[in-house]
This record gives sequence, structure tokens and C-alpha cells, in this order.
Amino acid sequence: MAKPAIVLVHGFWGGAAHWANVIVELKQRGYTDLHAVENPLTSLADDAERTRKMVAQIDGPVLLVGHSYGGAVITEAGDLPNVVGLVYIAAFAPDAGESPGQITQEQPPAAAANLAPDSDGYLWVRQDKFQESFCQDLSDDDALVMAVTQKAPLASTFGDTVTAPAWKVKPSWYQVSTEDRMIHPDNERRMAARIEPRKTIELAASHASLASQPKAVADLIDEAAAELG
Repeated sequence: MAKPAIVLVHGFWGGAAHWANVIVELKQRGYTDLHAVENPLTSLADDAERTRKMVAQIDGPVLLVGHSYGGAVITEAGDLPNVVGLVYIAAFAPDAGESPGQITQEQPPAAAANLAPDSDGYLWVRQDKFQESFCQDLSDDDALVMAVTQKAPLASTFGDTVTAPAWKVKPSWYQVSTEDRMIHPDNERRMAARIEPRKTIELAASHASLASQPKAVADLIDEAAAELG
């Protein structure tokens, strides 16, 4: 049975390389058609368009996988006909008219105070607080690299709302990070329940579950791909 193409969509404060460990894991499982979008993080519309353009280059079925804010991106961009499913990894799954910022305000996460805007309108995680906020289950060295190479979004992107949520028409899967300090775990559980996924798993992981528990994350992606096949 042919495996679908996997398109990995990163979130705020990171780029496509945040998927490094998952990419290696999926390759070892026989996935050969792997893609990781590099989103500009300038607006939800820009990021969804970048993701749509990548999906449009792929012949055949595509499984979209979104981490963090990347979940909002796949929710907005997942309506393309060759997208067969959505996998959310500690991710936002907004409803129509909802923004990641609105969801965050309803249940602020533990690390909310560690975000710092700059004079150009970009929002950063304070470098000295990055590990404890984003990836407390990674090594000091790995956390340092993530902190220094973080890709800050335009703060205004937090307020961008989803139009037509793809999870209402595409089968979905969801991974909750129970130790998440960037999105409140109860917010993740609420969003997961609302999208009525085929399966929800909980990992005792930080927000960076894709880096700290790539095997378990790949297991969920693999299961979704197999079910869709």
C-alpha cells in the first residue's frame, strides 16, 4: 500500500527544522515523500498560502501535520482536495472566527509571562526562559539551539482568525502534551474533544513533543496514514 505524502507544518518560535527527529523517524518507517513547510509567520493568510502552495506541488494524497500554531495553519489550508487528513501535535485547532490568541486568553499557559515583543512588532520567547517555557524535556544544548534560532512571529498573527475549519470535513488526530507551558494542556484537550478526532493521545511532554518524543509522535502520524490508506 502506497503511503501518503507527509507535509509537516511548524508553529511559532521555530522553523521546519523543529521536525528533524520526526523526519528521521518517519524515513526509517518507509515514508519517502516527506515535506516540511517553512512558513513566514507573518499572518495566518500568508502561512496558509505558503502551505497550500507546497501541497499543490504534490501528486496524490497528503497528510497534513501541524505543531502549535501550525495547527491553525492546517485548519485553514487543509481544505485542498488532495489533503486526506490532519494530525495536530500540541496544536491550535481553532473554529471559524477563532484565533490562537483568543484561545490562549481563555486559559493562559504557564509561560505566558515569558513572551517579549520587540520594537518591530515581533514576539519572542525570552532566551533565558526558552527552555523552561518551550522545551523543558530537552537537553540544555538542544534547548539553547532552539532558543537562539527561534523564529519569532509577527505578534498580530496571534489575532488572525480561521475562516472555514478543515477539521469539520477531514478526519483528524490529536496529540496532547500534558506538561505543555505554551498552550494550556486543558485547552489542548478542549480543542481535541471539539474536533472529534479518530484518536487522541496524551504524552507527558513539553510543548516540543515533536523533538522530545519523536517516536510517539511518529506513531500517531503512522497510524493516521495507515487508517487513511
